[in-house]
Amino acid sequence: MHDPSAHRHGHVAELPRETEGLPDARKTELVELADGDEFALEIIPVKKRIGDATVRMLAYNGSVPGPTLKVAQDSTITVKVTNRGDLDATVHWHGLRLENRYDGTHDTQAPIPVGETFTYQVQVPDPGAYWYHPHIREDYGQEMGLYGNILVTPAESEYWSPANRELLLTLDDILIEDGQIAAFSETETTHVAMGRFGNVMLVAGEPDLSLAARRGEVVRFYFTNTANTRVFNVALPGSQMKLVGADSGHYGHEELVEEVLLAPSERVVVDVLFPDVGELELEHRTPERTYRLAAITVADEPPERSHADDFARLRTNRDMTDLRERIEPLLGSPPDKTLSFVAEMDMAVPEGVPVVYACPMHPEVVRDEPGSCPKCGMKLLAQAAEETTYVCPMHPEVTSDKADRCPKCGMKLVPANLVAADSSREHEGHHGHGHEHAHGHHEEHGHQHAGHHHRHDEPKNAPSGAQGIEWEDDMVEVNRMTTPANMRWKLVDRDTGAENAQIDWTFHVGDQVKLRLVNEMDSDHPMPHPFHVHGAGRFVILARDDVAEPNLVWKDTVLVRTGETVDILLDVTNPGVWMAHCHIAEHHESGMMFSFNVVA
Repeated sequence: MHDPSAHRHGHVAELPRETEGLPDARKTELVELADGDEFALEIIPVKKRIGDATVRMLAYNGSVPGPTLKVAQDSTITVKVTNRGDLDATVHWHGLRLENRYDGTHDTQAPIPVGETFTYQVQVPDPGAYWYHPHIREDYGQEMGLYGNILVTPAESEYWSPANRELLLTLDDILIEDGQIAAFSETETTHVAMGRFGNVMLVAGEPDLSLAARRGEVVRFYFTNTANTRVFNVALPGSQMKLVGADSGHYGHEELVEEVLLAPSERVVVDVLFPDVGELELEHRTPERTYRLAAITVADEPPERSHADDFARLRTNRDMTDLRERIEPLLGSPPDKTLSFVAEMDMAVPEGVPVVYACPMHPEVVRDEPGSCPKCGMKLLAQAAEETTYVCPMHPEVTSDKADRCPKCGMKLVPANLVAADSSREHEGHHGHGHEHAHGHHEEHGHQHAGHHHRHDEPKNAPSGAQGIEWEDDMVEVNRMTTPANMRWKLVDRDTGAENAQIDWTFHVGDQVKLRLVNEMDSDHPMPHPFHVHGAGRFVILARDDVAEPNLVWKDTVLVRTGETVDILLDVTNPGVWMAHCHIAEHHESGMMFSFNVVA
């Protein structure tokens, strides 16, 4: 598979993309497993039709997503994983507080070579939606289709409000160029600055998913964000949506919401009432545009039993309100540990010519000296001081000598040298599969999600003009050429100065550890980060920028926005060596991670 001569001739060895001879991807199966059951999981290459392209993907048991495993709370199942993929593999059981040796990282097991098998004992102590995915070259495996859900049904019969049925949906995107998934290097991770944004949206692995519902039906949706880097802001106009849960169970208070925000690896549980007959669209909304994720046809046929009255009641869950009372004294206490999120960029400076310094995100910001962008805080990058032509990525015939906006679509013009190679492919990807609505600009910057509590107002430390709910891929060519060699993402222990793998923490079972997460604006590339803690325990969000979190839920991942400070309380329950990291796959693969010890 590896060709050493490729590097000697100036070419990068790429991971395979051919489809000849591969089986077609299968439909995702729901597999119900009882306590003590065994299940075989196989990693294999498949070919899958996505819009007009037939692409090579990797799949668990031949489907993208892999099988959905439905297991009762407090069960233990045995999963035998056989690797017939491209690289060494592990399987991480995301969010589950299981035995440490089965966590599926390089800290806890030897990788599974191609052709070999590893047996996991998977414990499911908490109700909710979880998922499984690779933890070696996660950037590659997840993009290629290696992800699947686990639904843990609660032992308590009334844990959730009544619903007519449940539906698990993965939310993803994929980058397709010239009819193939964009190439991956065999030896290094690319797109390290922003993460690999896709140009085609996938829901349950499909670019054009169609669903059906009945008038008056209540459907419980479990959404899981499996994307490498994209934050999804999900809405379903024409329905009524109630936020009931997140990563590891139910909220303290149910709330009616219009939309919910999911960072990479987060899960959100919403009950949806379909009051009227009609054609609806599940949407991903950003401040710039709206994308269609799926179509839902609501038929004029009532369900066998109406749960509309149950839906109208906003329940309070005593276990979480009691937890709030117990942890209230910790809100004002100092943190036990503080982590800073920092970026360092070391891009090449053109030699032998005069240079200026420009922001890849805001190309109209140009300076004669190095510095940071006043709009987003990003490090200005050196480029040759020559007359610049700006072009619209969506309409390349629109050019200007100024960084104006396109008169046809309103998109900002960007330097032609940064996007010339990418604009036509990105345009084809977004529009060729019918995913983007021309809804214009959405006035969402000042809106606060009642459900997921990710605020869209600017953090107190953010410069004017900082991104609202997420970053789209606004610097395509610069992002593509960033690797761990020129882009370093760091988690820094503020007490010791230790970075990433050098961080050395030890906790004890039974500890409650207050962690302060600080997303530094004084960084070469300020941007949001989803911070994930493996199964040492679970945590609740205490406060954001010193404002107490109004609604508690057990979590394993939290989005820390640009310039924001988030306090979380980790309830430590499991001994072993556990990982914590940014869940943007390219950041994790570039070293934005560390491991800590828990002793009994």
